[in-house]
Amino acid sequence: MNPFYQRAHFLTAAARVDQCPADEGREVAFAGRSNAGKSSAINALCHQNALARTSKTPGRTQQLIFFQLDETRRLVDLPGYGYAKVPDSVKRDWQQHMAAYLEQRSSLGGLVVVMDIRHPLAEFDRQMLHWGGRADLPMLVLLTKADKLKTGAARATQHAVEQAVSNMAGQVEVMLFSALKRQGVESVQRLLDRWLRLDDAIPPAGPSDNRTDD
Repeated sequence: MNPFYQRAHFLTAAARVDQCPADEGREVAFAGRSNAGKSSAINALCHQNALARTSKTPGRTQQLIFFQLDETRRLVDLPGYGYAKVPDSVKRDWQQHMAAYLEQRSSLGGLVVVMDIRHPLAEFDRQMLHWGGRADLPMLVLLTKADKLKTGAARATQHAVEQAVSNMAGQVEVMLFSALKRQGVESVQRLLDRWLRLDDAIPPAGPSDNRTDD
């Protein structure tokens, strides 16, 4: 468990890209269809119960939600309209803002696309991966609710998704995740460490720290 992510706290919400915090430092964005388990994944990664609100009402969040980790690092919860019953004009507006955010945000260090392992690679997911690839972002497909499948079926789904994304533009990793069982939490945190350049914030070990763990 990495205690760094426990520092996460609400910073601000932005309805448009021009309302986002200053484009400096590093941030990682999380995208996912409604009810894919995105909020639960963010909560699990940050070892908090209600940092990102969960709701059974699809499409409730229509803003970019920024969580502060330290002075220069953030996590961003992107809105998802996978199942939402909203007007087409709202969806088009959302698409324009999401594309602009992913392609223009220079502080964005990576994109996590959250998918329910039972329903992966829907149109929404492919659209986000397309935008992320076009922006040359490193990406992670996070297959949530992995506890809903037996181990063999979960691994088979992971392999199938890996095959499907191998033909897409950009660097894409695929991981199994369960917020309930805390499966994959540390693996995802290690990836976030790299994307957020967390090692830059950790001073090098001194002479007394040159030891190995058992």
